[in-house]
Formats: sequence, structure tokens, C-alpha cells
Amino acid sequence: MSVAYSHAGPWTLDDVLALPEDRTQRVELVGGQLMMSPAPGLPHQRASHRLHNLLEQAAEAAGVADEVEVFEGINVIVPDGLLIPDLAIIDVAAAEESGVAVSSRYVLAVVEIASPSTRVTDRKLKPSLYAAAGIEHYWRIELEPAPRLLIGHLRNGAYADLPPLLAGAVAHIDEPFPIAFDPGTLIRR
Repeated sequence: MSVAYSHAGPWTLDDVLALPEDRTQRVELVGGQLMMSPAPGLPHQRASHRLHNLLEQAAEAAGVADEVEVFEGINVIVPDGLLIPDLAIIDVAAAEESGVAVSSRYVLAVVEIASPSTRVTDRKLKPSLYAAAGIEHYWRIELEPAPRLLIGHLRNGAYADLPPLLAGAVAHIDEPFPIAFDPGTLIRR
């Protein structure tokens, strides 16, 4: 069951962080306004879970598992509010000290998995907000019409995108640590 919010005036970070937990939707804050999206569907959750596992295994293999931690759906404080990336790779010391939210300065990479309800936000709005926050790496996974991975690296205040990596080919990524996977494996049963 979703929660109804009653509030006068622009929302603040403290207002949003004080809201009751609601697993049926994600509540983000941009410019004093709430952005809400429904909880992710099963294909999205499958892809997120599988990529989370792959990232943890890659961090372990790269010898950086004691330096970074991978999280699903955490609150990340950005200059213009609060975002909830599908996955975030953060500094392990910041993870140990953070409570409800982590500052973007401790986030090494974010991953968004485009869903029908978030596709425009994930393609247009979030990359600019993550770039303004100084997050070095932005990945977007598009599940339809076929899985593909788009990788952005922060350069001159914006993400320079590499060509999409399509299902059926192994994507080799070097930063923030080496990982290789076929985007198609994220959704196969």
C-alpha cells in the first residue's frame, strides 16, 4: 500500500528523509519537488540483483572489496536533492559511517536500469544531476527492446558516453574496477 504525502511548500532533504519507509515506490527529491516512481518490476529486479552480484564478485577479484561496497536502491545526496540509483558503488568507510543516506562525494559509480516509468528520467534528468554531483561513472541499462549497457565517464562536467554494449557481446569495463559481462545475461532466467 502506498503512502499519501501532505506537505506545504518546497520539500527539503530533511523532510524527505523523515518520510516513512514505503517499499511500493521510490521517493526522490529534485529542486524541492518530489519525484515518485513505482517499485521496480521483476525484469528490472532480476537485472539489478544479477549485476549487484557481478559487481561484488568483480570487486573481490580486483582486490578492492575492502575499499568499496555495492548497494541497491540507496539514498544518495546530490547538490539538488536526493536520488536513489538502482545500484551504487561507494567508498566502504563512508558506508560504515552513513545512516539513511550517503553523500555523492563518496559514490564512485551509479547504475540506473531504465524501466517504462523511469526511462526519460534515467536518460535525461539523472545523468545531469549525477554529473553535477561529481560522480565519476554513470551506467544505464536498457532492458527493451533488447538488453544493452551504456557507460558514461565524467568529463568536463558531463558524461562522455561510449557506444552501447549490446546483448550477446561481452562488455569489458576497467573503472572503477575491472568487470566483464554480457548485458543479455542480466535478464535471462
